[in-house]
Amino acid sequence: MEKRVLKTLEFDKVRELVLTYCTSSAGRSHMEKLVPVSEYTEVVKLLEETDEGLAILRVRGNVPMGGISDVRPHAKRAQIGGMLSAYELMEIANTIRASRILRQFIETVDEDEDISIPHFLAKKEQLPILTGLEHEINHAIDDNGYVIDSASNVLRSIRQSLRIQEGRVREKLEGYTRGRNAAKMLSDSIVTIRNDRYVIPVKAEYRSHFGGVVHDMSSSGQTLFIEPDAVVQANNEIRNLKMKEQEEIEKILLELSVKVQEVAHDLFVLVDILSEIDVILAKAKFGTANKCSKPEVNNTGYIRLVKARHPLIPIEEAVANTIEFGQDITTIVITGPNTGGKTVTLKTVGLCTLMAQAGLPIPALDGSEIAVFDSVYADIGDEQSIEQSLSTFSSHMVNIVDILKKFDSRSLIIFDELGSGTDPQEGAALAISILDEVHGTGARVMATTHYPELKAYGYNRPGVANASVEFDIDTLSPTYRLLIGVPGRSNAFEISKRLGLHGHIIDRAKKFTGSDRGEVDSMIASLESSRVQSEKDAEQTHAILLETEELKRELEAKLSEFDEMKEKLIEKAKEKAKKIVEEARTESEAVISELRAMRLNAGAQVKEHELIEARKRLEGASPAEDKKKIKAKAAPRPLQVGDEVKVLAYGQKGTLIEKVADKEWIVQIGILKMKLDESGLEYSKPEKTKDPVVSATVKGRDSYVKLELDLRGERYENALLRTEKYLDDALLSNYHQVSIIHGKGTGALRQGVQNYLKNHPRVKSYRYGEAGEGGHGVTVVELK
Repeated sequence: MEKRVLKTLEFDKVRELVLTYCTSSAGRSHMEKLVPVSEYTEVVKLLEETDEGLAILRVRGNVPMGGISDVRPHAKRAQIGGMLSAYELMEIANTIRASRILRQFIETVDEDEDISIPHFLAKKEQLPILTGLEHEINHAIDDNGYVIDSASNVLRSIRQSLRIQEGRVREKLEGYTRGRNAAKMLSDSIVTIRNDRYVIPVKAEYRSHFGGVVHDMSSSGQTLFIEPDAVVQANNEIRNLKMKEQEEIEKILLELSVKVQEVAHDLFVLVDILSEIDVILAKAKFGTANKCSKPEVNNTGYIRLVKARHPLIPIEEAVANTIEFGQDITTIVITGPNTGGKTVTLKTVGLCTLMAQAGLPIPALDGSEIAVFDSVYADIGDEQSIEQSLSTFSSHMVNIVDILKKFDSRSLIIFDELGSGTDPQEGAALAISILDEVHGTGARVMATTHYPELKAYGYNRPGVANASVEFDIDTLSPTYRLLIGVPGRSNAFEISKRLGLHGHIIDRAKKFTGSDRGEVDSMIASLESSRVQSEKDAEQTHAILLETEELKRELEAKLSEFDEMKEKLIEKAKEKAKKIVEEARTESEAVISELRAMRLNAGAQVKEHELIEARKRLEGASPAEDKKKIKAKAAPRPLQVGDEVKVLAYGQKGTLIEKVADKEWIVQIGILKMKLDESGLEYSKPEKTKDPVVSATVKGRDSYVKLELDLRGERYENALLRTEKYLDDALLSNYHQVSIIHGKGTGALRQGVQNYLKNHPRVKSYRYGEAGEGGHGVTVVELK
């Protein structure tokens, strides 16, 4: 990009703004060289880097960049054999330390935050690791650039001797200040230093009393700073030690400078990468402070700026415009009066393009898109003085001729007041010819003009659109809103009328403009009226859309609330059911325990009425169901004495003994006789033949108990519950041996069943089934 174009479109001013966000001198130096690039992949990379910087600042707030100095001059001097100062070495150590902290920070962000930062990770990997040099410098030099005693054993010894010697000298001199005649002979009772030697302030008239060397005197001449003879030799020793100290310090600095020389190239790379990161973060901070966004980029010449602002105009003052062209429309011609904002619009498009191609976020909303151009050209001038018309026209033409020599189809060209500064008819003709030239090659063009002849330009040529900047007749001021598709008009007659010009003068002027001009103005007025109506319709539609979205949100909230309440009710019902089942199981276990005790106490048999009573308790322990009363099935004939019936209330079978009333019967249930209503009795067909012993046994139990229990397919907990109940039923049935089928599978169910059998008090032994009994898929249990 040409420097003149960067200055014309004010890119240099934007760059100065971004530079203020840099934290290091190296970053500022790098930022001063920032220019747009024209390689598409490079632009994409630059914008992605800035977007990563924005993401890091968003989640972390800041990035540790303190302590970075531009140490490249230091490294270069060490490279050619120069000795670096302690302060320069300290800056090198601090810069290495800053790079180490930054590397750790980037690693932490990559591990902890849900953001992708591949470009920062790549730069982190490129940072040379110079921790060894950092430690060596820190071992010898402190944060103030002072060579510390631990730098070498020799330096430590010299400084210890120096401190001892200085203590002796001060002690001797303080003896003078505490003497009997101190107040009389000394101007002040202090020990001070002149020419790096310890002295005392002596009144001039007592000079001979102390002897020694005079190193200085006061401005009045009344006080002499004397080094007494008694401390001359000691001061000489101090001077000698200081010279040795300086020699040792230079030796240490020279050794460290050699170590810097060995890694000078790495220091160059280190500073370059740190300055690049500083620039990226400066771009991101600028974007955050100015409400900018990362645009999408393309290589097809398409530009779409959503609510774009000029970055150098304060946000609260700038008028945002949406500008789109570059596909079907490749040229936009903006017409209308001065001071309407046409030039600002041109600069906004050009500047946003340059900013994006330099990796800067642009002052526009998300969804904006910028094309990457090989070159951007601009001819913008503000000179409008009649006296300078010739020079202005010449200046513009020189610039335009240069543009016409260089541009191609991958160029963005901006013309401000094309053809101005000369005869209107000739200027309009030139403007049309120049626009034809650049438009015909496929370049993207934006131009402004005063000439009414160009208002028809967009209607006569494909790919060209007219535009104007809106003007408010009521306030006699521009609104700075860009209207694409509507050519501008001067509004001179309307403005003059509102300012008080007589109507007959305006009417006469309109006759001079010609019918064509009036028709064009009428067309423009009609277009503006249609636009205003369209905007009103759009606002109403938007309001309805917002209301609909609000209703949708409310319905979604109600539905979510309903689902949540439904889930809570289901959970509550489950908890209640679980509690009822637990209570029923507890009662059942109590009944079974009582049955076992009854069996043990009764010897070998439980009486029938005790079993019936236990069953009634078990039924009472079951969860209550809200259902209709169970009715008996209709008998094939009226019930008769001797019929077998099922007593529905108890689930037992009995025999009808006697009918005591119209609907009441005496029923024999085992050894019990009970008076029951006919509605609770169900006719049961008599069995053909039954063994008397087996029949008695069946009547003594509430149901037939099989000799085997099949647990295959059961859940672990249910299987153990079924095993427990089955063993109780088997014991009540006087079984001595039963089989439990659990299958082979993973072995978990088999292990659980056998662990339960191991601890059961009524299990005598158990074993796996034989080959004909099911093998390891069956456990045969012997009961006591």
